[in-house]
Amino acid sequence: MRQPSKRLQNLSAAIFSEMAARKKEVAKKRTVYDLSIGSPDQPPEDQLLETLLAAARQPGAFGYALSEGTGAFREEVARWYQYRFGVELAPDGEVHSLMGSQDGLAHFALAWTDPGDIVLVPDPGYPIYEGSVHLAGAIPYRMPLRAENGFLPRLADIPDEIAARAKFMILNYPNNPVSAVATVDFFAEVVAFAKRHDIIVVHDLAYSEMAFDGYRPPSFLQAPGAKEVGIEFNSFSKSFNMAGCRIAYVVGNSEIIKPLAIVKSNVDYGVFLPVQQMAVAALRMDREAGGKSSVGPVYQERRDVLLAALAEAGWDIVPPKATMFVWAPVPTGWTSREFAIALLEEAGVVVIPGSAFGDEGEGYVRIALVQSPEVLRQAARSIAESGILARKTGA
Repeated sequence: MRQPSKRLQNLSAAIFSEMAARKKEVAKKRTVYDLSIGSPDQPPEDQLLETLLAAARQPGAFGYALSEGTGAFREEVARWYQYRFGVELAPDGEVHSLMGSQDGLAHFALAWTDPGDIVLVPDPGYPIYEGSVHLAGAIPYRMPLRAENGFLPRLADIPDEIAARAKFMILNYPNNPVSAVATVDFFAEVVAFAKRHDIIVVHDLAYSEMAFDGYRPPSFLQAPGAKEVGIEFNSFSKSFNMAGCRIAYVVGNSEIIKPLAIVKSNVDYGVFLPVQQMAVAALRMDREAGGKSSVGPVYQERRDVLLAALAEAGWDIVPPKATMFVWAPVPTGWTSREFAIALLEEAGVVVIPGSAFGDEGEGYVRIALVQSPEVLRQAARSIAESGILARKTGA
């Protein structure tokens, strides 16, 4: 009997598929509040939609696009990075378009590792970080992210023999799933570590504009010397409600980007030209608005509504400073999987167990702020009425 590649055995789709299947069954009997997947539920701004429609009517709009992106796109990304972070980028070489940041992250390990190489990945972490390493035949080394260290990796705990073999390190701040943030000072420590051990730094900044309470997430490239050792991915999915458009970019060290660009040129073409024009308009609109994000206030209100309602129900959760997620500790006596299943079956609320993101995710669930404030209130009310928060598993 034919068997698929053994590489698939290390990909973590099982729990997501299980929760989706359970959701279908529960939905036959009761109202379900889906707070599982981080997919924006709002449309892009009308101005961006108008740009997309007008661009689609232009001659040549439906032709092949170059993998690196149009000159206009790369120039606007460079202009926005200078405006937003004070980081200078050369549009030719230091900016490359992608079909979503997950696309670039998935291909990066193919470009930079050989079987047996080591890659430093966060635990817990977004599944593609470790998944991309397995697909390339490399070996992930998990860096624990724990509350007592602000969910930052302790670089000093990485054994020298591991650091000596590591090709690159993946970081992600603001973080999915734990919603933690990092400072430029921490990134400076990372740069020093990377230089000491000749490690590439790959930073995922997908949530750069989805921040709250006046907080402005920094870029890794703001750290002195960062461009010498690293690159950064950013996306239009969360910041501009363009998830389905599949457009993002990688910026930073041109020599690190080149191998990724070679892989990309062999497996796909560039992003649909009208979508690139839409992205240019989004960055320009953001600059002209003075950085007043339209998504930040939406998710801040949702965060505040949900956490206040859950606190009334007896579930106290530390408010995140950024992202569209809440990283919530499960009540004593439950595993994260048991608690997530109980929430679904007894309260009709779908969340993802923290263990889906790595061993260090045990003891938490990830809640996505992807419903309106009123629906979030209803979900919290359903949790309170279920009595789950006061009950230990097996009791």
